[in-house]
Amino acid sequence: MSKSGLIEQGRYTCAIGALQSVVAIPRAVPILHAGPGCGDMISGFFERSTGYAGGSTSPCTNFSEKEVVFGGIDRLRKIIANTYKVLDTDLQVVLTGCTAGIVGDDVDSLAEEFREQGRPIVSVETAGFKASNFEAHSLVVNAIIDQYVDGVDGEWRSEPSTVNLLASIPYQDPFWKGNLIEYKRLLAGIGLKANILFGPFSDGVAEWQSIPKANFNVFASPWYGLPIADNLKRKYGQPFYHYPHIPIGANQTEAFLNGVIAFALENGAKIDESAARAFIKRESGAFYEEIDNLATFLLEFRYGLPNHVHILHDAGYVSALSAFLLHETGIVPKEQFVTDNTPLKFQEQIRANIAATSNKRKIPVYFEPDAGAAQGIIRKLTHSGRGLIIGSGWDKELAEEKGYDFLSAAPPTPYRLVMAANYAGFTGGLRVIEDIYHNVLGTYK
Repeated sequence: MSKSGLIEQGRYTCAIGALQSVVAIPRAVPILHAGPGCGDMISGFFERSTGYAGGSTSPCTNFSEKEVVFGGIDRLRKIIANTYKVLDTDLQVVLTGCTAGIVGDDVDSLAEEFREQGRPIVSVETAGFKASNFEAHSLVVNAIIDQYVDGVDGEWRSEPSTVNLLASIPYQDPFWKGNLIEYKRLLAGIGLKANILFGPFSDGVAEWQSIPKANFNVFASPWYGLPIADNLKRKYGQPFYHYPHIPIGANQTEAFLNGVIAFALENGAKIDESAARAFIKRESGAFYEEIDNLATFLLEFRYGLPNHVHILHDAGYVSALSAFLLHETGIVPKEQFVTDNTPLKFQEQIRANIAATSNKRKIPVYFEPDAGAAQGIIRKLTHSGRGLIIGSGWDKELAEEKGYDFLSAAPPTPYRLVMAANYAGFTGGLRVIEDIYHNVLGTYK
C-alpha cells in the first residue's frame, strides 16, 4: 500500500458493500442511510447483483447537506415506513454510510421503534471508513442474529444433524451462489442438513430463524466470517468446525468432509458414518474418472499448457487454488498475492497454510491490498515456461503484456458471466480445470 493510504485497482469495497449480504437473503431489503452514490458504487463494482432490491434500486435516504446539518432520522423514518408500503418484504436491514456515521444519527433506537410495532428490522453501522465489506459481512450477519433471530422462540441445538454453514461472502465471491448450493449437496450427502442462509436454495428468513436449533456450525474460511462463528458459539453454545479455505477438488473436499464427519460424530449428530464414507468415495471416484479422461489431452498438449501460476485473490482462494493446481493439475504456484487486506493477526497462519501446500518448493506470498503494486511485482518476474494469471478483470491486460493465459475469477469480473457456477467441492475442481484449459485452447488457431 502506498504511504498515502491509496490503493490501485481495489478488489473489495468499503463496509457498506455488505448490503450485498442482505440482497442475498430472499425477500430481505437493505435500506441505505447514506449519500445517493453509495448504492450505485456497490452496484457498479459487483455488476448483475441487484437481487430483490439491491444496488441502485435499494431504498435510500440520499443523505444531503440538510441532513448533515439537522440530522437525517426523520427522513429515515419516512423511508422505512414507505418501504413497507411499497415492497413486500420479510426483513429490512438499515445500513449507515459515512455521512450518517459522522453525524451520529441514532439509527439503533429508530429500528427498535419499528420492532416494537412488530416490524422485522435490523440496524447496523457500516460507515465506509470503519471496515471493508469482508469485515462488514460479519457485522451485518451478527446484527441480524442479535436483533432478529435472538428474539425467536425455540430450543437451542435441538436438531442434532443440522448445521449452519459460514462460507462464501455473497457477491464478493463471484461463485458464492454455486458454492453454497454445492456445500449444501455435499453436507446432505454425509447426512447433514445445512442452513446456507443465502441464495435461492435457502429458505430465507425462516432458515435464519432456525439458526439456534443447529447442533454446530461449519466455518470454511481463512478469517472473514470468524466473528459470526464466535458469536454463535458464545450465544447458543454452538461449537464450530473450521476448514481454513474453500475446499476445491478431490484432495481438499475429502479432507473437508472427513473433518466434518468426525466433528459431527463428536457432537452427537445422527449420521450413518458408513453411508457418509461411501458418498465421499463415490464422489471422489467420479472426479478421478474425469481426471483420467483428461490424461490424453494433457499428454498431447504438454508443451503448450501453462506450467506456473500467479493468483491475485482473497486468502481463501489463494490457499485453495494453490494447493489444487499444484497437486491435481501440475501447475506450479509461483508468487501469490492476497488482496483482501487480511488483518495482520491472521497472516502468519495463512502463510503457514500455503507453505504446507508443498514440502519441496517454497511459495512466496504477498499480502497486498494494492493490486497495482502486486502487478508491479509480477511485471518484474521471469519464469520459464507458459504462465497463467488468475485474478480479476483488472489483470487481463497484465496477462496479455506478459504473454500469459488468464482466468477471471475475482471481482470485479467484467470479462465473464458467472451465474450459478461453483469452484467449491469435487465438481468445483473440475470447473476450475475446464475454465483454465478452455481459455488455453482458445488461444490456438
